[in-house]
Amino acid sequence: MSSVIIRSAELSDARALAKLAARTFEETFGADNSPEDLKILLKASYGEAQQAHEIADKDVRTLLAYLDKELIGFAQVRRKIFPTCVVAQNPVELHRFYLARSAHGTGAAEPLMVSAREAAQELGGLHLWLGVWERNPRAIAFYLKSGFTQVGSHNFVVGSDTQTDWIFIAPLPKAGASST
Repeated sequence: MSSVIIRSAELSDARALAKLAARTFEETFGADNSPEDLKILLKASYGEAQQAHEIADKDVRTLLAYLDKELIGFAQVRRKIFPTCVVAQNPVELHRFYLARSAHGTGAAEPLMVSAREAAQELGGLHLWLGVWERNPRAIAFYLKSGFTQVGSHNFVVGSDTQTDWIFIAPLPKAGASST
């Protein structure tokens, strides 16, 4: 069985990350959004310059997941203003968490989540929160299995379409405690 390798992104990874990010977002949400709306979001969120900016940001941690030397997923955690339904101490956002469709079912999500939790702790987080589209049952099931609970919702805009993201939160393990 192949092992998943997780590492921090570097500026030189921006192009490959931008391609993977756009591809995984389109794989996940393309069928449920208009091509025009999808194009607007992809251009604004997943260009090479945007990824380079996020990799360089001291308040963001970008993690890359490899399986057999192929980039198959990524996660980004960041310190950011959080929704009012997140009433936990020192919350850090799991801003993005994506695996290529070809990597679904490989077990890659678990180590990527462990690394995302560790990155959130590096940013001073005691809790990890995220928004997930209410119409994404696969992701919702994974987050529930990973110890998250729903605490509210907020709007997420894809192009001209306002959608509902459910907000989930999970405590981070105390320093020195095992996260498994």
